[in-house]
Amino acid sequence: MKTVAFLLLPLLLLGADLEFNKDGQLVRPKTYREWIFLSSGVGMNYGTGPLPFGNVFVEPSAYRKFVETGKWPDKSIFALEIRQPATEGSINKGGQYQTNLLAVEAAVKDTARFKDGWGYFAFNGNATTAKVLGPEAGCNACHSANAAVEHTFVQFYPTLLEIAIAKGTLNPSYKPPDQK
Repeated sequence: MKTVAFLLLPLLLLGADLEFNKDGQLVRPKTYREWIFLSSGVGMNYGTGPLPFGNVFVEPSAYRKFVETGKWPDKSIFALEIRQPATEGSINKGGQYQTNLLAVEAAVKDTARFKDGWGYFAFNGNATTAKVLGPEAGCNACHSANAAVEHTFVQFYPTLLEIAIAKGTLNPSYKPPDQK
């Protein structure tokens, strides 16, 4: 019996932080800062204004499955933390560093819940829940057309891009910069 429980444990843990309330809203993951840190970018925004930092985290069991297979398992959840940049403070004389939290967004792979398998969420302010963003947000279309693996921008996570190339799981439409 112990062997069966041991084998099922990873399946039970997958998406452990993935929670929806009775209205179908995503509950903001409380522990996302303890997840696997994938990358940080600066200035990767879609509008004008200050160039924020974006920190991307993925739930640990989803990360491990991706490393093993090059694909994201169902119930994978990503958190994008957007932080305000600063250039002057303490002893800093150049460059930028991160300060205030501006927003938290999430991407969720749930093939039973979402028409094309992925849903996108934006937590406004200190909101603890978020509705799935509709088609007018453009998230699904952009991720579908431009992501390196499934609906994820693995091209911005160098170690995962290497895994996807080795496992042959790149989207057919995506070409690494050295192959364009």
